[in-house]
Amino acid sequence: MDFQQVYDEFHVRIRRYLARLGGPGDADDLTQETFARVSQALAGFRGEATLSTWIYRIATNVALDRARSPGFRLQARAAEPEVLATLGTAPAIEQDIASREMSQCVRDYVDQLPTDSRAVVVLSELEELPDREIAEILGISLEAAKIRLHRARARLRQLLEQGCDVSRDERNELTCEPRPDDVSSTD
Repeated sequence: MDFQQVYDEFHVRIRRYLARLGGPGDADDLTQETFARVSQALAGFRGEATLSTWIYRIATNVALDRARSPGFRLQARAAEPEVLATLGTAPAIEQDIASREMSQCVRDYVDQLPTDSRAVVVLSELEELPDREIAEILGISLEAAKIRLHRARARLRQLLEQGCDVSRDERNELTCEPRPDDVSSTD
């Protein structure tokens, strides 16, 4: 198996995953470390899991190792750039901005979860991986993955309820307004 092919196929997905898991400021370093480990271990890959599962597991371990290291601080995630040129009408632009703001609000609360909870939420909700693959990536049983995901979702729901007023707007879309007394909001 050629490392360059593996890198070309997976580096964008793994960087995006690590940016969501550890913050964009660490994503490049974590991605570099992940692929350094992949390069070292690729010859020994036995195919007991899919290649993507194996690489995600390495990336998760790299992120968890970093989170456990002394002096680690989660960096606040910068808002994603808006690509307005690809949108058509003014209502579509407005809807896209509202959706991004809601997504950013939720991501801010996902960032507050412990790293292991954040990993399972990111793998499930953002990477849209099935529970079985999440279990393999995290090196836990399927039942443990389901329990961890349930608990992480419950904690995220609790954080959102404490820090946001979630409601539906005139288009019946969810909106998230941080409460004024919420210390997690960034101005």
